[in-house]
Amino acid sequence: MASSITSKPFLGATKPKASLSSDLQRLSFASLHISIKPRTLKKLQIQAAGSTFGNYFRVTTFGESHGGGVGCIVDGCPPRIPLSESDLQVDLDRRRPGQSRITTPRKETDTCRIYSGVSEGVTTGTPIHVFVPNTDQRGHDYKEMSIAYRPSHADATYDMKYGVRAVQGGGRSSARETIGRVASGAIAKKILKQFSGTEVLAYVSQVHQVVLPDGSVDHDTVTLDQIESNIVRCPHLEYAEKMIAAIDAVRTRGDSIGGVVTCIVRNAPRGLGSPVFDKLEAELAKAVMSLPATKGFEFGSGFAGTFLTGSEHNDEFFTDEHGTIRTRTNRSGGIQGGISNGETINMRVAFKPTATISKKQHTVTREKEEIELLARGRHDPCVVPRAVPMVEAMVAMVLADQLMAQHGQCNLFPINLELQEPLSFSFPNFEPASVRI
Repeated sequence: MASSITSKPFLGATKPKASLSSDLQRLSFASLHISIKPRTLKKLQIQAAGSTFGNYFRVTTFGESHGGGVGCIVDGCPPRIPLSESDLQVDLDRRRPGQSRITTPRKETDTCRIYSGVSEGVTTGTPIHVFVPNTDQRGHDYKEMSIAYRPSHADATYDMKYGVRAVQGGGRSSARETIGRVASGAIAKKILKQFSGTEVLAYVSQVHQVVLPDGSVDHDTVTLDQIESNIVRCPHLEYAEKMIAAIDAVRTRGDSIGGVVTCIVRNAPRGLGSPVFDKLEAELAKAVMSLPATKGFEFGSGFAGTFLTGSEHNDEFFTDEHGTIRTRTNRSGGIQGGISNGETINMRVAFKPTATISKKQHTVTREKEEIELLARGRHDPCVVPRAVPMVEAMVAMVLADQLMAQHGQCNLFPINLELQEPLSFSFPNFEPASVRI
């Protein structure tokens, strides 16, 4: 539908000169009509795809649980970084199904292939295409889901939004979509490690009612090997056994439980993040809360900080032996005013119990008929052990994106050495790895 805009006389307007044609003289400046064609209006429509994350280190994931495969496109990755499929496979193996008795029995190797963006072992600066084929689909397991909505799943809301959905395995709402995130996160981790020695580590700190006491894990010394030493990914062996027992108990009953993943970032460069809307903790919250099954996010002291007074909660500053400004405590979680201060960043992410269980539940069909549904398919009795590399990936993607933003805005010109530190030399004991081209 075309629309018109009527102009009003403007100050300084003059009458047409006599030399102008009679047709132009008859043109009234008070009744000028401008037609807008429909195709112009289309350009104003909101683009709301929702499958792309980041501004500078930009990631788009694609694929569905029971389609041909899943993967990602990573755009904006810096060039000349050594990268191979084996670099990505390490974290994909940590995420893959069928790795232990407390995970889904779906058998997938999740073997990745890099189809672009890497040449002769290094990144080229162009988009990196990573693909992982699906090899163990069982679409027939989801026959009932084509007509009935599984409780606490995205079946109903996808229909409400799109009017159509992929019924096999949940489509894009399946945790299988996170393969693209984990692959992208592995690239982001490599950028962070090589540039500033930054490490991103996550571990399971709670399974149902088994809660790891505060201080049980030393965030300054905990290692990936300690986290990976057991199938639940808790670096405290005594509590790991209790967590595994809790998952085993609920698994045999056909039910599920939730838990909490704690994530830390060591050697994070100072200055990442922005004031107001783009605070670093806000970016991290959005990133991890976009993961499937997430229901809560705490940063630093979190909700426990509300029980303290200001004098108890404040992190006092001091100067360490290297002449670096530090904080004596870290209740801020490594971020103050939305900007990283160089201390260890820490956060906790809560995951709900897996929605699909082997028990009958009440629901409705697409025709609004109330029925009982016994869901089939292969699912984790507790998602948190496999969520560990997913959380690490999202945190790494945020930090890589913010690192590139900080470098572009605040390090484009010579820095103020009295107040700032070069991004890659924030930590005196760290020596950046050399790159051979």
